[in-house]
Amino acid sequence: MLDERIVKVKVIGEYACFTRPDLKVERMTYPCMTPSAARGVLDSILWKPEFQWYVRRILVLKPVKFYTIKRNEINSKQGRNPIIIEEKRAQRNSVVLKDVAYIIEASIYQKEQSDRNKPEKYIGKKGIDADHDGIFIRRVKKGQCWRRPYLGTREFSAEFMEPNGTEQPIKETIPIGSMLFDIYYDKNGKPEPLFFYDVIISDGVLNCEVPENEKMMQSSHIRPPIDSETSAVIYEFNQQEEKEALI
Repeated sequence: MLDERIVKVKVIGEYACFTRPDLKVERMTYPCMTPSAARGVLDSILWKPEFQWYVRRILVLKPVKFYTIKRNEINSKQGRNPIIIEEKRAQRNSVVLKDVAYIIEASIYQKEQSDRNKPEKYIGKKGIDADHDGIFIRRVKKGQCWRRPYLGTREFSAEFMEPNGTEQPIKETIPIGSMLFDIYYDKNGKPEPLFFYDVIISDGVLNCEVPENEKMMQSSHIRPPIDSETSAVIYEFNQQEEKEALI
């Protein structure tokens, strides 16, 4: 069930790189944030196994500026065996974005809803008479997050905040073509890239309410085993937030 209320988060950064997967040697960024990157920012602020983030729109607030840098990368993936960096290091050029700012508009999607896990708990109540903010809104106001959000790659960290209401998207139309929407996981946890096509940034707005978004809501919501150390830490943190929500 998709909740009708929309939350907005402003995200800014000095650099960003939303890598095109069709260019495999040198990194080349999309001209704006992808829906998967937007979901990653939201998950960094608040992740719960009870719901998923449904990204509706991404507003581009600053003109698109490309910048070329050279970076050290590694030719192999991290596995069980340690990597000797000196043997695997490679220098590659990367075309990244410089001085970026976005507003992410999203809603909560829940496959199952209960009295203990209503959307109001996470994003606050409707109307001007709401008595307190939800968990997500409080975190955005305080600058709290599970992990530091980033813009495409981890070295490009992001700042997030509430929009002040005066922001306006750029008045530009930028055709993109095909774009990676997100990674879809089937019921067995097998990943599969999900693309959407004929993508265009219209007057600075990337519309993400497409059929591929509906499919993503059926992606398996991966969570750690219930008896794991990670689950224990999450449970303890959730209990504290439950107490704060009642204050």
